[in-house]
Amino acid sequence: MDNHSLVVGDDSLVAADNSLAVADHTLVIGQEFPDVETCRRMLKEIAIALHFDLRIVKSDRSRFIAKCSKEGCPWRIHVAKCPGVPTFSVRTLHGEHTCEGVRDLHHQQASVGWVARSVEARLRDNPQYKPKEILQDIREQHGVAVSYMQAWRGKERSMAAVHGTFEEGYRLLPAYCEQIRKRNPGSIALVSATGQENCFQRLFISYRASIYGFINACRPLLELDITHLKGKYLGALLCAAAVDADEAMFPLAVAIVDAETDENWMWFLSELRKLLGVNTDNMPRLTILSARRSSIVEAVETHFPSAFHGFCLRHISENFRDEFKNTKLVNIFWNAVYALTAAEFEAKINEMVEISQDVIQWFQQFPPRLWAIAYFEGVRYGHFTLGVTELLYNWTIEGHELPIVQLLEHIRQEMTSWFRLRHNMSMSWTSILVPSAEKRISEAIADSRCYQVLRANEVEFEIVSSERTNIVDIRSRVCSCRRWQLYGLPCAHAAAALLSCGQNAHLFAEHCFTVVSYRETYSQVINPIPDKSQWNEPGTEADGGGAKADITIRPPKTRRPPGRPKKKIIRVESFKRPKRVVQCGRCHTLGHSQKKCAMQIY
Repeated sequence: MDNHSLVVGDDSLVAADNSLAVADHTLVIGQEFPDVETCRRMLKEIAIALHFDLRIVKSDRSRFIAKCSKEGCPWRIHVAKCPGVPTFSVRTLHGEHTCEGVRDLHHQQASVGWVARSVEARLRDNPQYKPKEILQDIREQHGVAVSYMQAWRGKERSMAAVHGTFEEGYRLLPAYCEQIRKRNPGSIALVSATGQENCFQRLFISYRASIYGFINACRPLLELDITHLKGKYLGALLCAAAVDADEAMFPLAVAIVDAETDENWMWFLSELRKLLGVNTDNMPRLTILSARRSSIVEAVETHFPSAFHGFCLRHISENFRDEFKNTKLVNIFWNAVYALTAAEFEAKINEMVEISQDVIQWFQQFPPRLWAIAYFEGVRYGHFTLGVTELLYNWTIEGHELPIVQLLEHIRQEMTSWFRLRHNMSMSWTSILVPSAEKRISEAIADSRCYQVLRANEVEFEIVSSERTNIVDIRSRVCSCRRWQLYGLPCAHAAAALLSCGQNAHLFAEHCFTVVSYRETYSQVINPIPDKSQWNEPGTEADGGGAKADITIRPPKTRRPPGRPKKKIIRVESFKRPKRVVQCGRCHTLGHSQKKCAMQIY
C-alpha cells in the first residue's frame, strides 16, 4: 500500500538527519539513533503519521524489535545497539504494509507522552494553550483523536519539562531571591517559610530600578490591590504600584503569599514601609488608593498613619448602582464625584436626595471623605479607579499556569521591557512636559481665552466669567476652583492668569510631569537573571533573605480543589477609568466645554 510504505535502502542511504526522516516518513537499513528512546519516539511518530498500530516485540538495552499489530501484515523492524558506541542502528526492515491500517481516529501510539512532545514547542511560547485547543489541533494536524484528559495530562507533563514543576519552583525560591539581589544590587528579595515542614508562606520583591524611580521622580501616589492565583497551590499576588507622569502603571513592589489574610496584608505594608523608610530621609506624605477592604485599611493605618487613604471608585460606584438601580441617580453620583468644591458636591447630593431619601443612609455607610474629590484630603491626580487591578489581572492571566519562579520571571521580563521601551520613547520627546500633560495644558489654554483677567498684584489674579470669579495665586500655584492643586497642572483659570503676564503655563506644572523627570523615572535598568542551572542550590551559600540557606522550601499545604475552577467574570471595560461628564463652565450644560459653547458673551 503506497500510503503505508517505508523506503528500504542500503547503508549508503543512511539519513543524516533523523528529523528529516520523520518528516519524510522514511526508514532505511543502517539508519542510526542516539539511543533506544529516540528510536521508540521516532517509530511512534511514523506509526501515527502513516496511520498504523505499532506492536513492540522486544525492547531492552541492546535491541528494539517492533512489528505492525495487524495479523498477517509483514511490516517489521529490528534495531540493535552498535558495538563500542551508545548509538542504535536499523539492522533489518520489512517496510511494506499489506493491512488497511487504522481506520478510525483513535491511535494506540497517541499516548500522553506523545501529546506532551507534540505541544511542547507551542507551550513554551504560550502557557495558556488550553487542553481543548490541544485536542482540536492534534486532530487537525495529525488526524488523531485524543481525549480531554489526555490533552490535559500531556500539557501538564510538557509544562513540567519546559518550565519545571510547581514543587521545584518553591524549592528554587531562595536561590532566585539571591540572584535578584546579586544581579540587581539595592533590590529587595526575601522569602519565608512556616512550620516544621518549611512550607512556603511569603515572598517580597522590589527592584532597585523601581525604588529609585518612585523615590526620585514619581508622584507620591500608590495603588494597592490583590489577585488570587489559580495554579496548583493557589495563593495570592499582592502589588503596590505608582503611576508615572504619562499615566502608565509603575510597579514598585510585588509579593506572593499563601493566602489573603489580615496578617499577610500587615506584613506587606510593613515591608513597603521599610523600603520607603530606608530610601528617604523624610517620609513623603503619600496618598494610598485601594479597594474597600478592612485588612488593607488596618494595615495602612498601622504602617502609614500619616498617609491619605482613599477608596477605588469602581467598587464604590458598583455598590451605589446595585443599591439604587437608577440611571439618573448614578449620573448625578458621578457628577458629585467630580465636583471640586464642597458647595458643588452638596448641590449634587441635594439633587439625589430629591429623587431618593435613601441616599442619606448610603452616604453614612460610605463617607465622602474617603473618595469624593471635594472632601478627600489627599491628592489623587484624577485617579478614581485602580489601574493596578488591570495590571494584576493581566499578569495572572498570562502566568497563572506557571510555577512560582516562572511567574516571577514573567513579571520581571515585563517590567524590564517597560523600562527599556518607555525610556527609549521619552528620548524622542522634544516638549517640556510628557504628552498627556501637554495635551491637558493645551486644552486649558484653549479654554482660558473666554475669561476676563483682572490683576490684583504681582502674583494674584481675578479670573472673571459669566457665572463666577476665581482667584489664582501663581506663586503658591493655587486656584480657588482647586483643579490646579488636585491635578498638579495649571487649570484654565491659572492658564489665563499666566498668559496675561507673559508666563509659560507649561513651566508651572509639577516637576514630575516634565520629560526630564520622566526620563529619570526610567533611568535605571532591571538586569536579567541567568538560567537556573547557574544558581546556587539551597544550602550552598548564605541567603540574605527571609529563609535560611539550609532550608528547602516546600509548597504551601493549600491545594487547588478538583474540577473546573469557578470563574469570576471580569469585564475589561470595568478596569477603565469612568469617562468624565464634560460640563461647560459658562452655561453649565453637560456635553461640551467652554471653548465650544455657543452662548454669547456680553
